[in-house]
Amino acid sequence: MRLHVPIPLRWGDLDAFNHVNNTAMLKLLEEARVRAFWIPDAGEPAPDTAVLESSVRSGVLTLIARQEIEYLAPVPYQRHPLDIQLWFSALGGSSIEVCYEVCSPVEAGEQTVYARAATTVVKVDAASGRPLRLSARERAAWTPYLGHPVRFSRGRRVVS
Repeated sequence: MRLHVPIPLRWGDLDAFNHVNNTAMLKLLEEARVRAFWIPDAGEPAPDTAVLESSVRSGVLTLIARQEIEYLAPVPYQRHPLDIQLWFSALGGSSIEVCYEVCSPVEAGEQTVYARAATTVVKVDAASGRPLRLSARERAAWTPYLGHPVRFSRGRRVVS
């Protein structure tokens, strides 16, 4: 099962070649993670996977340990939000392996996959900097979204 997170493009995400810049792609993936996994403010809509408290105030940080992106097609500017699909390939003791496919808007009909990516996120105690174990609530919310790791074109498999 995959989580679908609509992320709108900003004009500033484009580069001189009139497509989404590679560094902007990292920001789009970050925005999808925040919307998918962090507990929202009161009154904000969020999926059932948004159970992670992550802020300096909460004492919990989420740090990126590794990230890989494979670009499959240029992402042109469009007004409808991209369909960023997320799932997990692994839930570790204190880490999660998040997988993504960045796709053309759902409104486009047949979708184009623009990029595939994988990110290893580590849950850390803000005060000590030490890894924190995933909670039972986090595991329960995320387990339905466990799936196969991203297969990058060159045949290498991402393993956490």
